[in-house]
Amino acid sequence: MLKSSVALIGFMGTGKTTIGKLLVKKLGGEYQFIEMDQLIEQMAGKSIPEIFIQDGEVTFREIEIKVCQKVSTLEKVVISCGGGTVLNKKNVENLKKNCTIILLESTIETILNRILKDGIQERPVIDKEDPIKEIKNLFYLRKPIYQSVADIIIDTENKDKVVVINEIIQKLN
Repeated sequence: MLKSSVALIGFMGTGKTTIGKLLVKKLGGEYQFIEMDQLIEQMAGKSIPEIFIQDGEVTFREIEIKVCQKVSTLEKVVISCGGGTVLNKKNVENLKKNCTIILLESTIETILNRILKDGIQERPVIDKEDPIKEIKNLFYLRKPIYQSVADIIIDTENKDKVVVINEIIQKLN
């Protein structure tokens, strides 16, 4: 059953932002799309890679907690969470109060192709010396965490965006 809002979680490159924007259109005009990473950048006054380089991951995660706490209380929103958002129990608790948490999944091969195509420079948690190894390590570390907090799991592998949206709507109902 649809709670007041929807939180999309999953590894980088699974389509959270793309699917989130389309889901808002499908749910109707009363829903708004929220990109947590954009709000983090606004709060910090700098890009996420700059936060990681200048202030470190701990500072980034502190800002992320504040942003998650705020957006998780909003009504009728679709939230695209950063890939590491649900690694923090406080974030999960906040999201669970008001959001149906939907995990978007793809295979590691598809994710690698998407990330490498888009470029790793915007992915600050990835070791630039051996990005493929780092992506795989993070993927296999995070996957069980994502699955344990998800209310709904959607496999996006080789599926058209419209099919994914319709699957989400069906499961929400």
